[in-house]
Amino acid sequence: MARLKDDYKANVAPALMNKFNYKSVMQIPKLDKVVINVGAGEAKDNSKAIDAIMEDLSKITGQKPVICRAKKSVANFKLREGMPIGVKVTLRGERMYEFIDRLFNVALPRVRDFRGINPNSFDGRGNYSMGIKEQLIFPEIEYDKIDKVRGMDIIFVTTANTDEEARELLTLMGAPFAK
Repeated sequence: MARLKDDYKANVAPALMNKFNYKSVMQIPKLDKVVINVGAGEAKDNSKAIDAIMEDLSKITGQKPVICRAKKSVANFKLREGMPIGVKVTLRGERMYEFIDRLFNVALPRVRDFRGINPNSFDGRGNYSMGIKEQLIFPEIEYDKIDKVRGMDIIFVTTANTDEEARELLTLMGAPFAK
């Protein structure tokens, strides 16, 4: 499972060092964390929705998710302060590399009509965000046991200073960017 981390040290870091002409090894961009977020608008009506999402996310990531609660009350959305409105998981270290490996090599190729992920979803500071329309692409999720198809946001937080450095880092780690 630590294949991606070892690959980073052996191949990715030296390739980045050569391409961007860094003076120090500490300048080489690294993957800091991966955040997986599932928004649950229907949770205000159905309290079981949060439990189902938490179960799915813990199967996918191997880590217990955290419930996100509303910070403010919004009358138009029938939302009160403190209501559960989403679930998130922050992955670091071994679990992060294991998740990325499974995402790039197993889950994303299972997406229908998959041509690659959008190469323009960088934020200008070296972080990458992507959305997935259904949790069924992960092999851990059993089709018969889900109550509703839900999407999720996946954010890759890197130590890169520019989008170009981050794109190169993710490409070398195996991210299937669309051409």
